[in-house]
Amino acid sequence: MKRRTIQSKAMPRQGGFISHFIGWVFLKLFGWSIVGTLPDEKKLLVIIAPHTSNWDYIIAMAAKFYMGLRVRYLMKSEINKWPFRSLLKWTGGVPVYRSEKTDILEQTIDWINGQENVWLGMSPEGTRSKIDKWKTGFLRIAHGANIPILVVGIDAPDKTLVIDKLVQLDVLTGDLTAQAKTLRAYCDARFTGIKPENQ
Repeated sequence: MKRRTIQSKAMPRQGGFISHFIGWVFLKLFGWSIVGTLPDEKKLLVIIAPHTSNWDYIIAMAAKFYMGLRVRYLMKSEINKWPFRSLLKWTGGVPVYRSEKTDILEQTIDWINGQENVWLGMSPEGTRSKIDKWKTGFLRIAHGANIPILVVGIDAPDKTLVIDKLVQLDVLTGDLTAQAKTLRAYCDARFTGIKPENQ
């Protein structure tokens, strides 16, 4: 398996030999490669697109274990219970509480602001089914926490996970819907999902 990535000094780290080996075995077994350069940012939002299959999550997990990278993700608080709690925490899950007075996006922004070194991963689509447009929640989080966005593409024909580019918020223009449309057009032009019919 090829890996042409450079680990950044600022990235949050996780794991050791065992998790690295698990990630390597999966990627090697299924023929996936990782290319690109990880940015030197202590805080950022990682968007992974296009999200068209359940395999996307598994590939992303294998990649982050292989690179020793700790990327967090949001999960429903209802599943943050025994016997899943330890596993979900190990894989980077962050519980969000829908019963709280503040909405999930505000909870997430507050949580990011309270962290010193954190990368949060999200799927802009919010679903693996075909949709007309991307949701804007990820942009609200990035703007609210004032963190850049790292674009990671799933390019299924080449079986490559592409660490593509870092987008600073000041280059995004227009309202959030327009910003989401611009980022989706960029990803659709460059990457093809595992199930392109859902893209």
